[in-house]
Amino acid sequence: MAVKEIMDSLAKQTVNNKKLSELVKDIKLVGDKLELVFMLPNKSLEKEIREKALSVLKDVEGLQDVEISFTEMGQPVQSPAFHRTRLPGVKHLIVVGSGKGGVGKSTVATNIALSLSKLGYKVGLLDGDIYGPSIPTMLGLKNQRVEVDKFNRIIPAEAFGMKVMSVGFLLPSEDTPLIWRGPMLMKALTQFLFDVKWGSLDFLVLDLPPGTGDVQLTLAQTVEIDGAIVVTTPQDVALADVKKAVVMFKEVGIPVLGVIENMAYFVCPESGNKYYIFGKGRVLAFAQAYGLKVLGSVPIEPEIAETSDSGVPIVESSANSQSAKAFLSIAKIIAEELERR
Repeated sequence: MAVKEIMDSLAKQTVNNKKLSELVKDIKLVGDKLELVFMLPNKSLEKEIREKALSVLKDVEGLQDVEISFTEMGQPVQSPAFHRTRLPGVKHLIVVGSGKGGVGKSTVATNIALSLSKLGYKVGLLDGDIYGPSIPTMLGLKNQRVEVDKFNRIIPAEAFGMKVMSVGFLLPSEDTPLIWRGPMLMKALTQFLFDVKWGSLDFLVLDLPPGTGDVQLTLAQTVEIDGAIVVTTPQDVALADVKKAVVMFKEVGIPVLGVIENMAYFVCPESGNKYYIFGKGRVLAFAQAYGLKVLGSVPIEPEIAETSDSGVPIVESSANSQSAKAFLSIAKIIAEELERR
């Protein structure tokens, strides 16, 4: 079950010459519970819309509970229409996203979180990439398992002074595939946010899965997020998808703190010279076009891959490298921006 499946079902019914899907003001899907807000063209149509919506949604597999509410057409409504919950004990929740995979998003999230920790902040790192959890490997926690306390709260793992949670800690091995449908996925992510014993944190960094799908939408509607960081590489093929991520964050009311240009240039280990093998200037032009700030540029250094595989991120293993300095600079900008609010 996914939001697209629900909207396709609603499109099968019409009211007042409009598809029901066209009247949806907001939609929230968490587990097997669906909340819908319809725009009401006419007060007399409320009963008809409700009945027709319920008639098609009862056939959607995995959907157990449907709540429907209305707002009059043309009336100003706070967006998003649903209440977001502030994560207890967490001062700032940051999400790290991208429109596509393969841009080094998890590496960036890990090193940004570690950089914030090195600046003296209390930091948590949540691996939200349920189907491809890589953060346990990057932090040397591949065989780590988590336990629960007497209140059934998950006790997160710890690495380099940070609290860490990942679905990887719940799997028998890293080779075990996770075959979950949407409701199970969203329930797990909600538990990782609200049922983990995060304690008091200055920053919780959430590494999102790639794309702009149900996970991003549901999280945006469920929890109060202080800012999003968008990761891209300089190629046009990456920027095309990153634009979608930026638009998505703006549409759901999450402020975009800025863009991080990953793999910006190659640093030759022998000469130290920079080579812009993926091009130069595209990310800056993109950021300016969307009114965003470029938080920083991270080079390609062989040591980044080596340290990630070994379980000691480059910020920890090679603090004097250009990459580590870039991550630390970016973390300072993020911290200053959020602390100023």
